[in-house]
Amino acid sequence: MGLVQGDWQHLQGISNDMARMVTTMQAVEQACAALQVPTSRAAAETALLTFRKAPQPIQACQYILENSQMPMARFQAAATMQEAAIREWALLSAEQRNSLRTYCLRYVMARADAAEAYVQVKVLAVAAVLLKRGWLDFATDKEAFFGEVREAVLGAHGPAAQRSGLALLEALVSEFSPSTASAMGLPAEFHEHCRASLELDYLQQFYTWAQEAAITAAEKALQGVGGTLDVNVCAAGLRLMSQLLNWEFQGTLVRGANGVVVVGKQKVNAFASSISREGSAAKRPGDHACLVQPGPGWYDVLLEGNRVGWILELYARVRQGGLGSSSWMDSPLAVAARQLIVQLCSLNGNIFPSDGGTTQELHLQRLLSGITSWLDPPEAVVGAIKSGSTFPSELLDGCHALVAIASVNSPSAFDQLLKPVSRSVGTLSLLASLTREIIKASDPADSEEETWTSKALDILLDTWTVLLQPADFSKQIPFPLSGIEAAAAVFHAYVETGIRAAAASAHDEDDDVEEVRAAIEARDERLSAVALVARAAPSATVPLLAHLVSERCTWLLQCTGGRGDPSSVKEELHWLLLMSGHVLADSGDGETPLVPESISALNVSSADPANHPAVLLCHSVVNLARQSLDTNIRTEIFSPRLMEAVVWFFGRWVDTYLMPADAGRGPNSTPSSNEGDQQQMGGTAGPQLQPLVVAFGEEGGGKAVLEVLVRVAVSGLISWPGERTLQEMVSFQLLPALVRRRNICVHLVSLEAWQELAHAFAFQQATLSTLASPIQRALSEALCRSAGGMSSGDATNQYVRDLLGPITRNLATLSKREDLQTFSQQPDVILQVSCLIERLRGAARATLPRSQKAILEIGSSVMEPLLILLETYRHQSSVVYLLLKYVVDWVDGQVAFLEAKDTVIVFSFCVRLLEIYSTHNIGKVSVSTSTNLLSEGQTEKYKDLRALLQLLTNLSSKDLIDFACDINGEVENPDVAQVVYLGLHIITPLMSVDLLKYPKLCRQYFTLLAHMLEVYPEKVAKLSPDGFSRIVGTLDFGLHHQDVEVVSMSLTALNAVAFYHYQAICRGQEGLGVHVLSIQDAQGVVKEGVLAHFLRSVMQFLLFDDYSNELVEPAADALLPLILCNTTLYQRLAQELLEGQQDALLQSRLATAFHVLLNAQQVTSSLDRQNRRKFRENLYAFLTDVRGFLRTR
Repeated sequence: MGLVQGDWQHLQGISNDMARMVTTMQAVEQACAALQVPTSRAAAETALLTFRKAPQPIQACQYILENSQMPMARFQAAATMQEAAIREWALLSAEQRNSLRTYCLRYVMARADAAEAYVQVKVLAVAAVLLKRGWLDFATDKEAFFGEVREAVLGAHGPAAQRSGLALLEALVSEFSPSTASAMGLPAEFHEHCRASLELDYLQQFYTWAQEAAITAAEKALQGVGGTLDVNVCAAGLRLMSQLLNWEFQGTLVRGANGVVVVGKQKVNAFASSISREGSAAKRPGDHACLVQPGPGWYDVLLEGNRVGWILELYARVRQGGLGSSSWMDSPLAVAARQLIVQLCSLNGNIFPSDGGTTQELHLQRLLSGITSWLDPPEAVVGAIKSGSTFPSELLDGCHALVAIASVNSPSAFDQLLKPVSRSVGTLSLLASLTREIIKASDPADSEEETWTSKALDILLDTWTVLLQPADFSKQIPFPLSGIEAAAAVFHAYVETGIRAAAASAHDEDDDVEEVRAAIEARDERLSAVALVARAAPSATVPLLAHLVSERCTWLLQCTGGRGDPSSVKEELHWLLLMSGHVLADSGDGETPLVPESISALNVSSADPANHPAVLLCHSVVNLARQSLDTNIRTEIFSPRLMEAVVWFFGRWVDTYLMPADAGRGPNSTPSSNEGDQQQMGGTAGPQLQPLVVAFGEEGGGKAVLEVLVRVAVSGLISWPGERTLQEMVSFQLLPALVRRRNICVHLVSLEAWQELAHAFAFQQATLSTLASPIQRALSEALCRSAGGMSSGDATNQYVRDLLGPITRNLATLSKREDLQTFSQQPDVILQVSCLIERLRGAARATLPRSQKAILEIGSSVMEPLLILLETYRHQSSVVYLLLKYVVDWVDGQVAFLEAKDTVIVFSFCVRLLEIYSTHNIGKVSVSTSTNLLSEGQTEKYKDLRALLQLLTNLSSKDLIDFACDINGEVENPDVAQVVYLGLHIITPLMSVDLLKYPKLCRQYFTLLAHMLEVYPEKVAKLSPDGFSRIVGTLDFGLHHQDVEVVSMSLTALNAVAFYHYQAICRGQEGLGVHVLSIQDAQGVVKEGVLAHFLRSVMQFLLFDDYSNELVEPAADALLPLILCNTTLYQRLAQELLEGQQDALLQSRLATAFHVLLNAQQVTSSLDRQNRRKFRENLYAFLTDVRGFLRTR
């Protein structure tokens, strides 16, 4: 190619301007051609970049645009012109700026029908950027410019120019929108004023122009007097209208005295980047509906007269005539029209007058009258799509419209919308019919692929969710009777299809674990949505499930003795159990879920509680579980997959139904399905709950069910060897649910089956010893938690000792072997040690106040063996990690209860452990020396360090949560801070700033550091220069971290250090001493003291960085003591900022803001709570005022 940077400078020296521009064009074309050749691409990119940065290239760019035959060269010229115009804006006269804007507009209009659309789009983007850059500089020119644009949009220069005019308006809206604005190096306040000004003065005009253009073009096209260009113009107009409705409307805008629009920012978004902040559109449950709230000023533009009716009529005519295209449904015009209609369905807020919702109701009725033709009759619509005679896009957009309408209506209002149109059928009936047809059309073979039926079903289920699940659970939302019937029909169809699909998949095999996991997650999400529909009509849906489960259980037993193939029945039962579990109970997510309200309010005609539908359903599953305990039946007709469903069902069910401690009704789940039956139930069992209490309560059949579940759990662990998934579900779902509440544990520990399990565990019988180590940990935790059901504290501790005693003896024996170094490296021994440690860890995680004493004794007895094993297995990272995690969990459970003498022992043990680990691992964990950061070995080291930090965090909490005391005062409590800082000193050399880029490790480190500096700031002053420097370095890193929590903890730590130093010097003490002094290095460079450095950093952060609003408060708390410690530096920094402002008005504004920051509300030099609160309020006001013009983008 032969073009280098010096060539451009040589070109500028050519006297003949025309020759220079010709040569420049040839050079750009040559570079563009070279871009396509891999070997010369780098040189071509360098050449084009040099061209972009060349001084005053605008004239050459215009020449290339007008004369080059290469589209890519013209594109590069346009991009260069945009960059140069922004860069050299100050050098251009007002006339030149106006001329450049006009040039771009007229260039595109003159070439509106050019083939290379991407070049035209780029030139339009240049025009938009130039217009915005001078937006606040002129007033009359805007009107003249937009006058030309309006003429083009309304068709004065033909359809090609009309389309270009619409494209320019699209580019303008995109450029003025905060999320898509170009960087200009101007204050953020400038961009905000431009955005607000466009919204207030021009957006409505743009919408009107676009609609007029679309109407005119559509009439020409539909009357046959227009061509393809007119169709394209109509589609472009509709797209622009949709884009305008997607605008991030700010609500109330206020015009200042100087004519500039002022936006009253809220604190919630005052400090985030306007480029990336979220839109203001509100969302209801689900992801398919986004409300459009443009405000009352848009009423005439959007709703007056026939503005809504026109778009419906246009689309209706498109459907009838098809504009001569066989694929009209997916044509740009049809797609744009439907998109606009869906957005109009989402209109909400004060654009509608305060007339009790009448105007909005009429608006939605009008839209729904047009949309129903896309969806009704559902059988015909779905059938046409399945046959291939039409496309699904219209149906999907119709579903989007339904969820949008549901998002702005109550269920009753939603149902009434269609009745004036259909005269009989409500909207809920249409929704139900459509949902049923989509369910029936679903192909089970495509369950893992995103087909049109799966998309439609997701949107329709989202509509049901919006209607059935209130945003505010405290409010009762009546659901109409027609909706209850509709919900029952939908659920019936879904169950029928689900069973059929399950039976068809009986002989399928899928070995792709990732695909299976993704399919399970998608299935569970959909089942949760369907369960919500089922709970709306429990009188129909719960009996249906009870009947189907009972029937399939009978069919399954009929397959014994080789009388039939149970495969299909097992798959059907598997699916029914999952569906039933979602309907009957919620997952809880950390809380104890109560019986869903609609099920608890279910009336039963029979006086026999056993005939309650929910009881019948649950009993059917219990009986199925009981059948699995028969060895012959289990071997013949049960499968691991079916057992997984049984275990999953009870893991979810137990918390809600088994021996409920409180049989009252909670606020979760669906509101009562009957409008007239809104009975309020207190915290005690009401008449509707009695059948469930009788069937599964402590005084009812709960004990018998508990015994069945224990035997099922044991069977799942030992009767299905190698079935890891089933064993994990037993260990991590069913067993934790059984031991979560003490009232169940009281009965649990007395059961023979549970006692047998505990005995097998304690004596390490082979049936349990072969289980994976995480499963043994979970089993140990469950058994130790069940000890809480013993009658006394002594009995609880003895129970734990009996469980864990053999483990401690085995570890002690192993650690004393003379051949330990060789014997311990055998694979089976490593596995045995791992399992024993995991059992100890499970017990530690199950520490209760009643069992703490025994678990302390157990932990103390294995201290020496564990230290020996740590030395022995120093090269077995998996064993080391398990050992560290056990110590972390053990200390976490014990630290609150340790007496002084025990505290000394535990702390001493932890320090020895840290020293041993450090001795064998120092220097091994380093990003700089690691060739593969994702290697298993490196990952294990990061996990080790995180575990050690957790250990130090647990130790540091001793002073804060210390419930124990030394009655005799014979033993002095150890210095917690000294121990933790010693631990930090030991493990900090293992870490680096690069390692802190790993999120979990980083968060754990800063959690500990913030706590230590906040509680023990005096200790940090005594650290060595190297130790203190490491802490300062990590705080600097944390202050600029992307994680909000890490930044917040760093600011908290800074606050603690600065607070301590200021209080100390006020008392005449040295505080941080030498650490705050400036230091001159060997090269004569002065290094600021730590507090001066962080004052500068925090001010930079607050004034110029992007951050969450929630960080302002901790930043204010850190900034005030930093200012008080460095008043002179603060004043100098403020003066530097003032001197950097060229605009006298902005300089005055900034000076006033700095004065107000420290003087408003009588802020003093005190650091008491009231003064800090005042400073926070001042800082909020200060940042809101000055960040807009200090920050540039």
